[in-house]
Amino acid sequence: MQQPTPPGTADAPCSVTGTPPPSVLGLNTYLMYATGKAARRRLTDALAAHGLRLWHLTILAMLDEAGRLSKGDLATRLDMNQSDLTRTVTDLDAAGYVECARDASDRRRIEVALTPAGRAALTRLQADVTGTETELLAALDHEERERFTDLLRRVHGRLEEGRAGGSAARAGQEPAVGRP
Repeated sequence: MQQPTPPGTADAPCSVTGTPPPSVLGLNTYLMYATGKAARRRLTDALAAHGLRLWHLTILAMLDEAGRLSKGDLATRLDMNQSDLTRTVTDLDAAGYVECARDASDRRRIEVALTPAGRAALTRLQADVTGTETELLAALDHEERERFTDLLRRVHGRLEEGRAGGSAARAGQEPAVGRP
């Protein structure tokens, strides 16, 4: 005996395969969200294979490019909460990937530097991340990938400019009631 169709569902779109309706696939914001979600999942898996997370990779890369930095400078450059940064640096220190030392001129400041083991780990991570990115962008040829990267950087840069401008404008204002 066939089960009756519940009222109001006969004409509703039903996605057995998990594919959203075509109207949603026409939205760039949805495509960025869905693609970003898939990319983050794959990147998270690649990093987890090394017992690390995205912030670990980001801090290692920042130290590789900028050299020794104080925890405060790291937090500012990465727009990262100070307590989250401290936990992540502690993880990296325990793994031997960074070393922390008090600044000789200001004992309150703790400076963080990449160790040779950290540099080697970063090289391995970058290889895994590159493999993940290659897999994600397999539908694009080399020129399309370059163009895609350029477009993403442009969009990201514009968003960062807006965020920085909004933060600067809010810096002189009193916080709204109910906001921390």
